[in-house]
Amino acid sequence: MAENLDYVVEGSKCYNNDPSNCDTYGRLYNWATAMGFESSCNYNSCSSQINSPHRGICPSGWHIPNDDDWNVLMDYVGGSSTAGRYLKATSGWYNNGNGTDEYGFSALPGGGDHSGSIFEIVAANGYWWSTSEYEDNSDYAYYRYMNYGYEYAGWVSDFKSNLLSVRCLQD
Repeated sequence: MAENLDYVVEGSKCYNNDPSNCDTYGRLYNWATAMGFESSCNYNSCSSQINSPHRGICPSGWHIPNDDDWNVLMDYVGGSSTAGRYLKATSGWYNNGNGTDEYGFSALPGGGDHSGSIFEIVAANGYWWSTSEYEDNSDYAYYRYMNYGYEYAGWVSDFKSNLLSVRCLQD
């Protein structure tokens, strides 16, 4: 999918609660919502409910990528150290932090909500959920990220209750 998901579902939000941001960047979702689970999964392990592939809120025939899927993409574009350069959209990133969009991924920096009430870093950072839960903390899951100032595309784990973007991968 060459854009961030913009599927309206309870609990999803537009950045800064501004509908025009959904038009540009897609909606933001907590992990449980993205996965199609009960909200309790943001605070408890729900790994037994994860299918492979896992559709979550993606359209039929699509699924939310797991870490292996993201790693395949990173390897295909030459590794995570330069993936941001090739996957970022050619416009829309802060301070001319645009990429070449060589592979049609068109990554846009939809920002996120990492505190539950304060939106952070639209146009500067893009964050995309993975289906993979963090093994050592049941209220954490992995996500991928890109920053306007770097060619790097990284991965990290953080609270499942954060609101981040979703990309769907065709089955």
